[in-house]
Amino acid sequence: MKILYTDYQPIRNQLDDWKRAALEKFEVKMTDKQKPFPCIPATIGFSLNQLRYGFIGDPRKDSTLHELAELLSVFTQTSRQFGNYTSLIIFYETPQDMKETYYVEQYEQLFWQQLSGLSAIDDIEWPTDIPTDPHDPIWEFCYHGEQYFMYCATPSHENRKSRHFDFMMLAITPRWVLQEFNKSPSYAERIKTMVRNRLENYDFIPIHPNLNSYGKEDNYEWKQYFLRDDDSSLSKCPYHRFLKFLKLR
Repeated sequence: MKILYTDYQPIRNQLDDWKRAALEKFEVKMTDKQKPFPCIPATIGFSLNQLRYGFIGDPRKDSTLHELAELLSVFTQTSRQFGNYTSLIIFYETPQDMKETYYVEQYEQLFWQQLSGLSAIDDIEWPTDIPTDPHDPIWEFCYHGEQYFMYCATPSHENRKSRHFDFMMLAITPRWVLQEFNKSPSYAERIKTMVRNRLENYDFIPIHPNLNSYGKEDNYEWKQYFLRDDDSSLSKCPYHRFLKFLKLR
């Protein structure tokens, strides 16, 4: 049975080498004072030990999807116990051959396969107030009835360091966490400005044009889940085609 981890040193010392390495590299990223990680809520969640961690297999294996589903199901049921800045951080066991040969676009394909697969095995209906079409500005990914913002980082990202990690990684944040963080419009706007300033200093290329705010008419959440290492992006959401397939079955 898969379990969620907190990041206490005694627990870290009991992990397999690759899992311990992932946590250590993540800590370095979250605590860098010279070049602060752009996502301020993530750094706060880390400092308060409100993040939860899961370790799953090779993203190319079918069994890995079920491991992800198990962890996300547990997190969905328990996340409100962890604090207002919680997120689920998923580390994939990423073999060396993937790290050396996979392009960003190949990781992108794996990412959308994971999201599509999660929906295929979700036994709870999609929320009635959330559109099923990703090209609707109000759409966002849902699992077990909970709305989530998805973030993916990969070993292949080089220019966009904010999306680089030595293992394929997901950060899955409940919408209620983001709503809590943004409940004061003036505070939210100030944080957004700080995040964008950090991004400009963190990445080697300008901010991706797809970055926007949830709920705006010109915003599409799916475009922000996986940012490529340049300014390009998919013209249509792969998840959209998957939903059509579901309706035709």
